[in-house]
Amino acid sequence: MIKIYSNYIPNKLLHIVNYLSDCKEERIDICDTDQYLQCVFLSLDRRKFRAHKHIPRIHSSDNYIAQESFVIIKGRVKCILYDLDDTILAEHIIGPGDISITFFGAHNYEILEDDTIIYEFKTGPYLGPEKDRIRL
Repeated sequence: MIKIYSNYIPNKLLHIVNYLSDCKEERIDICDTDQYLQCVFLSLDRRKFRAHKHIPRIHSSDNYIAQESFVIIKGRVKCILYDLDDTILAEHIIGPGDISITFFGAHNYEILEDDTIIYEFKTGPYLGPEKDRIRL
């Protein structure tokens, strides 16, 4: 797992890149519990889970921001990850089973292979591109 911190604001975690090949344990908490977006890696043998549902919570924060992740199913993607001042911090190539997570800062993705398949997850609600993002 690669954690990418801001040069602009030291100790502020902006991005995580997690490679499937680095996952050697049954459970890995990829995101810190204080982030809006949560991700856990699980490698499980056959078992049953008890049915459950989640308790509704009212969330209010003046600092809410959409956080986003890309999970690569097929193909390869170049992730370009930016600092809070829009300078490039890192570039990584990710492939099947790998994930890129952005908590803060900008990101850009270059699809490197035809027929690439990606799951994108982000915190909601989604209010459309005009209210969701600023282009660099």
